[in-house]
Amino acid sequence: MPHIKSDFSINTIIGPNTNLTGDIETGGFTRIDGSIRGDVKAKGRVVIGERARMKGNLSGTNITVGGVVYGNIIADGHLIILSTALVIGDIITRRIQADDGCFINGQVAVCANDEIWTKTLTEHKDALGIKSALPVFNRSYG
Repeated sequence: MPHIKSDFSINTIIGPNTNLTGDIETGGFTRIDGSIRGDVKAKGRVVIGERARMKGNLSGTNITVGGVVYGNIIADGHLIILSTALVIGDIITRRIQADDGCFINGQVAVCANDEIWTKTLTEHKDALGIKSALPVFNRSYG
């Protein structure tokens, strides 16, 4: 049986001193160390560096936040909020780790199973005025 290796290569990098305005959709590991005004939807892991600044909604599988996120975060897997992070917005995730010293201002929903996950995402969309008739978010959030 062949050995399957996880791919940890970074597909998208927004470097330091980079300012970007607009929405981003990525298919893999995304690292942000600059400034973004817009939504980021990633189908993989997302790292928001300690000096990063983001004004917009963020979604991905496993997310690590070390900088500032002014917007909602949806993590289908694990969310890590580092001690250097500032999050102003609501959080929906399956698992969370918030380090001592981080700042979170918003509602936090940790969904233990798929039923609660689907219900919470549907309620979140309804609260934002998105019709429930749209397809329910799946594990890839989209």
